[in-house]
Amino acid sequence: MAEALLKLVGVTRSFTAGDQALTVLKEVNFQINRGEMIAIIGASGSGKSTLMNILGCLDKPNKGSYFINGQDTSTMGEDDLAALRREYFGFIFQRYHLLGDLTALENVEVPALYANEGPHERQEKATRLLTRLGLSDRLDHKPGQLSGGQQQRVSVARALVNGGDVILADEPTGALDSRSGEEMMELLRELHADGHTIILVTHDPQVAAFADRIIEIKDGEIIADKQTRPESKINELNSAKKNTEQKKPNETFRIGYTRYIEALKMALIAMANHRLRTFLTMLGIIIGIASVVSVVALGNGSQQTILDNISSMGTNTIEIKPGTGRGDRRSGRVRSLTAEDANALKILPFVDSVTPTVRANVAIRYASETVTGSVQGVGTEYFRVRGYSLAQGQYFNEQSVDSLEQVAVIDANTKQELFSDGEALGRVIFLGKLPVRIIGVTEPIESVSDNSDELNIWVPYTTVSGRIFRQNYVSDITVRIDENVSSEVAEQGIISLLTMRHGVVDFFTINTDTIRKSIAKTSNTMTLLISAIAFISLLVGGIGVMNIMLVSVTERTREIGIRMAVGARQADIMRQFLIEAMLVCFLGGALGVGLAYLIGIVFHYTSSDLLMIYSTSSIIAAFACSTLIGVLFGFLPARSASKLNPVDALSRD
Repeated sequence: MAEALLKLVGVTRSFTAGDQALTVLKEVNFQINRGEMIAIIGASGSGKSTLMNILGCLDKPNKGSYFINGQDTSTMGEDDLAALRREYFGFIFQRYHLLGDLTALENVEVPALYANEGPHERQEKATRLLTRLGLSDRLDHKPGQLSGGQQQRVSVARALVNGGDVILADEPTGALDSRSGEEMMELLRELHADGHTIILVTHDPQVAAFADRIIEIKDGEIIADKQTRPESKINELNSAKKNTEQKKPNETFRIGYTRYIEALKMALIAMANHRLRTFLTMLGIIIGIASVVSVVALGNGSQQTILDNISSMGTNTIEIKPGTGRGDRRSGRVRSLTAEDANALKILPFVDSVTPTVRANVAIRYASETVTGSVQGVGTEYFRVRGYSLAQGQYFNEQSVDSLEQVAVIDANTKQELFSDGEALGRVIFLGKLPVRIIGVTEPIESVSDNSDELNIWVPYTTVSGRIFRQNYVSDITVRIDENVSSEVAEQGIISLLTMRHGVVDFFTINTDTIRKSIAKTSNTMTLLISAIAFISLLVGGIGVMNIMLVSVTERTREIGIRMAVGARQADIMRQFLIEAMLVCFLGGALGVGLAYLIGIVFHYTSSDLLMIYSTSSIIAAFACSTLIGVLFGFLPARSASKLNPVDALSRD
């Protein structure tokens, strides 16, 4: 005698109701052979639906054993039970249980998807089944666009797509009109004739009359088990014994790739059908990412602007003065610095520009007016060293220096003080007794070394040395350093060269780059502080994602139950929700970066003082951070979804 297809031995199922246990099935014993068409009948509350759930591996008994082809299901894990639901059973639910976001064709494909079939095979098989059931013109219709009878036929096609050796039909005509109900029963008889084992769960005697065998249940106990037709059409379904676990080695990658691609598609469909919820989920991530990227860009821009400004004020310079230090009383009598030292320093590779300086304390006269100001004899590169730019005229050149030419460049303060009519070029002023002609006027500048209110007049250093003082030494030398070179390294190079030239250290240096570093450090600290605040907002956004995803799991409990009923593994459910959370965060990150760029455009056109410099590394870090948030905060909802009980999930609306 052939082994029973399904066999229940002493099966008991009870549920906890408050402090009491409600027993729904009591010591149930029976078996079902392959190829039978059986009706399980009983009044509402008799336990027939619970019995169907146990037969379909949607539920487990508290006591007793349930065997499928001789294998005890109590020894199987959740994924093994899912494989049975996927490969062995086909469910036809009274309420259809179709996924509202998918078309009829996509609904039928779902079990085949979890059975790792390729997209073309799935589509071809689903199309063939729906065509056979008279729905060839409804393939692209969603459940809401189908009648009750059409939805039930889609449910039948879904039950058959993986073979459906055992068809479990729960009140198959309960939600249909009489004509559709008759068509459904005829369809089930055809499936039985094709060799499928059919198990009907119904309270309708007319439906039960279609079966070859009727099992009656009352108060959780089998009270009758009678054969209504001779066992003449019981077939052995060798095809039921599938070996789905044997995969070709080259199929492993395809299966894994397909699972992730399909999970991504499902996530996109779910997001597209719940746009508002998706956007609200993304909102916290969008704001957080936009804040981080914008703050970093604004910090970079502000720092660059400040550094450019202070560079123009001569803060990346090193001043060389005679003596051994600021407190050296002998420094005024040390006369070792010369213009030749300045020329020697120009050959150093890290030097941008060099100027010697000779200062003169003389009266400045124009016409009948005498003023006090700063007269400096400088080299041609002085204006580059100090970051000055011309407003009018020109600078003096090397020829002017070599010929001790009596020409001068004045600043805006001097022009305003001496020339009220605004014309300065070509005028002659007296530096003490020395007449000089004005050839240039500089733009106003804020300098860390010069008083912004002081009157400044610059002439060739040779003119001051030769025509006023008649000396061959200079007061000091100022060197501007290339911005890409460490100021400490440059300072040591300068000291080494001058020490070698003088044979003794009779000078000292003042490195003004410390101001630049201090400002840069302060700017970085502020950027870090504000970025930390922005990151907190990103973290809050991640918590929002988790909360809304948890709500989403609750809202989509029925969908999860349907997917589990048709064979989804726990990993499949977890993968779908995890990818959805990651996708929400990734898209939120992209929109956040886009918003940050939009903020930059707004700043560009509305404010000339704010500069935003976007950092590629910060954008990459923002994307990585948003994706990581999707993984971290999506894990709990995804795990919660995968741990749902299929029966409980299906019973929720």
